[in-house]
Amino acid sequence: MEDILSQDLIENKIYSLRGKKVMLDRDLAELYGVLPKALNQAVKRNVGRFPQDFMFQLNIEEAESSRSQIVTLKRGRNIKYLPFAFTEQGVAMLSSVLNSERAVKINIQIIRAFVKLRNVVSDNSEIKKAITNIEKRLNIHDRQIQIAFKALKSLFHPKPELPEKHYSPEEKKKMGFGK
Repeated sequence: MEDILSQDLIENKIYSLRGKKVMLDRDLAELYGVLPKALNQAVKRNVGRFPQDFMFQLNIEEAESSRSQIVTLKRGRNIKYLPFAFTEQGVAMLSSVLNSERAVKINIQIIRAFVKLRNVVSDNSEIKKAITNIEKRLNIHDRQIQIAFKALKSLFHPKPELPEKHYSPEEKKKMGFGK
C-alpha cells in the first residue's frame, strides 16, 4: 500500500499528555481531510466506542500549552472549544467511525507511527537498563581496583618495624599465665 502522508508529518503530530502518547482532534481532522467539527460530531454520535483511555478532553492549561506548541489560533483569540486527545486505541477506533477510504489509509499510517514510537521508547529503555547494569559493575570494579592499588602501594612503602623489646626475667614471669 502506498503511503498518503510522510511518517515524519504524522510523528510530529503525536504528543505526550498525561503520560500518554496522543493526537489532537484538530491534527487528526487535518490528516483525514475533514473539519474538526465533523470529526468530533462523528465521535459524539459513537461516544460509547471512546472510553476515557481511548479519548479525553484537554483542560484549559493543556489546551493553552498545546496551542503554544502548535500555532492554531491567531494571537489574542481565545480557545472556543477544548480539544480532544486520542490515544493509539482511540485513533484505531476512529477508523470504524469515519467511513472513507482516505480515513482507513491514514489510520493505518498513524497506527504504524504509534508502533514505531513505542519501539523507539522500548529500545531506549533497554539501552538505559544495560547502561545502568554496566555502571553498577564498573563501580564494583572501581572499588576492587582501589583495594588492589592500596595493597600494592603498601608493598612499596612498608610500615616501619617496631624495635624488638627485650624483657627482663621478672617481666617474663609476669607474662602469660600466672602460677
